[in-house]
Amino acid sequence: MKKLTLTSRDETIALGEKIGRELAAGDVLVLDGDLGAGKTTFTKGLAKGLDIPDLIKSPTFTIIREYQDGRLPLYHMDAYRLENGGAEDLGLEEYFDSNGVSVVEWAEFVEDELPDDFLAIHFKRTDDDNTRVLEFEPHGDHFRKLVQDVVA
Repeated sequence: MKKLTLTSRDETIALGEKIGRELAAGDVLVLDGDLGAGKTTFTKGLAKGLDIPDLIKSPTFTIIREYQDGRLPLYHMDAYRLENGGAEDLGLEEYFDSNGVSVVEWAEFVEDELPDDFLAIHFKRTDDDNTRVLEFEPHGDHFRKLVQDVVA
């Protein structure tokens, strides 16, 4: 597992953008961490890397937000409200097997739906309000190589 410390919102966006440039259709990223840990900020950078011009908002109340106007579509999911079930009714595998990139927050509530290959990124807050520690946990060769090549 690779760790990286980021000391600002701008660094978080820049890392997301860098990773977003390397993603391919069907890639799935799983983001976990406390509220305010930087998951949506990172996803804003990811969208920039996918050339998506839209304003990225947290999907907390909609569960899934779709952004179609980029190099690849982005499917931003927040599974928090699926804590008591219902993931199987959303057809998540159709998103995961699509021509887009899926980003899943609170994925522990949809674990059974995840593909075998994905990149988990764990966001940890620190005592400094601006600093985050990210841990990268790649599943599959594609994501091991991506972390090795892209994450400094």
